Amino acid sequence: MNLRNCARCGKMFNYVAGQPICEPCKKALEDDFQKVKAYIEENPRASLRQISEDNQVTTKQIQTWIREERLMFSKDSPLQLTCENCGELIQTGRFCAKCKTSMANNLNDTFAKPKPALQQPVKQEKKAGMRFLDT
Repeated sequence: MNLRNCARCGKMFNYVAGQPICEPCKKALEDDFQKVKAYIEENPRASLRQISEDNQVTTKQIQTWIREERLMFSKDSPLQLTCENCGELIQTGRFCAKCKTSMANNLNDTFAKPKPALQQPVKQEKKAGMRFLDT
């Protein structure tokens, strides 16, 4: 049994995997997410601070949901997200589609099976053995 303290409320709980928060806090966090999502759909031009204040959710938590690609903003939203790699404007996440594709290709190339090297002809060596001299 792996007991831990919840990162949100401090209560002890049986930790299995994922975020180190208890089940009631996970449910409360998901409820907050659904509330923020609905608010953004109704108020697409709201700022990050306004979303945070109106829903009693920290801006840090909202930014986490954006990085996790759980929240997405329209192109005309005042929230301007930029790709962490190239700086292109994006609607959600950390990277634009081009950078994601490039990173995925680089990763695939890194773990690709090595191509067999050109085989050199094998020289046949003279076998060592017993030799007899004529006397």
